[in-house]
Amino acid sequence: MKTKTSSVFLIFLLLIGSLAGCSGEEEVKKDRMKVGVMLSDVGLGDQSFSDAAFAGLVKARDELGIFFDYRELQTSGTYEKGLTELVEAGNDIVVGLGFMVVEDLEKVAKKYPKQKFILIDSVSEMENITSITFKEEQGSFLAGAIAGMVSKTNKVGFIGGADVPLIRKFKSGFEQGAKAVNPNAEIKVVYANDFGNADLGAGIAADMIADGADVLYAAAGLTGVGVLQEAQQEKKYAIGVDSDQYFFAEKAVVTSMLKNIDVALYETIKEFANEEKLASGPIELGMTENGVGLAPIRVIKLSEEQNGKLQDLEAKLSNNEISIRVE
Repeated sequence: MKTKTSSVFLIFLLLIGSLAGCSGEEEVKKDRMKVGVMLSDVGLGDQSFSDAAFAGLVKARDELGIFFDYRELQTSGTYEKGLTELVEAGNDIVVGLGFMVVEDLEKVAKKYPKQKFILIDSVSEMENITSITFKEEQGSFLAGAIAGMVSKTNKVGFIGGADVPLIRKFKSGFEQGAKAVNPNAEIKVVYANDFGNADLGAGIAADMIADGADVLYAAAGLTGVGVLQEAQQEKKYAIGVDSDQYFFAEKAVVTSMLKNIDVALYETIKEFANEEKLASGPIELGMTENGVGLAPIRVIKLSEEQNGKLQDLEAKLSNNEISIRVE
């Protein structure tokens, strides 16, 4: 697939420095911090979740001098096997990325009670696992507000990668944000049940557009990239997710809901490097903590009134003055 191939090439450029330093573990200083990460199901090239986490590791390598390793489901076969390999490789911290890794991560954490783990996007009560989650509903509320403001048909669409609690946080925020600025907005919702199929995303987007939707928001990994590109093809608007996805459809992507996984991972590694310990208990990052937000607004120009409304919503979310109902 062209989309994934181009992304993998970009990741390859990031990897050059990493692989040069990973030619042999004997070259790694004994006191150099080591971090291993088990990527989410699609792995590198998803152009959102895994790629964002990888960017955080690259930054930690360049700025903190860490050594890192990673596993993908496509090569390890199971999350449990990949996580076990990372533990046995001697990593100081092992990261499990995504809600789908929880069960296997907890199995491995029980076998290695002295190992330190980080779980991103879900919560575990195990003592040796530090859980990091995000208030995706807050960032998605802003995405919905943008959609409600710019829609000319009063019909907008949400495409989720799966009908699970995490993705419903995106949906709930998007729906309520759109309604907050446009009570007449109609939100169409489809779950793709696949995070790695750009063609499927494009097909869902085409159906939504045919039914009148003129702004689309997807929380669906690589499937969502297909949504963005179909919106561009049909001269409609789209909103990216997780990272700034403007460059995948520069005539369509108005903004992106930023989920700062790279920042969270980098800061957690930095704290461990300085303190030699991980925070106890779950960590939840929202607008207040710079865990979520919006990328720059492009393609369109908001009116002075719309900008004022958006800034007001951002301030209220940061101050936890807006309550978002999550299914």
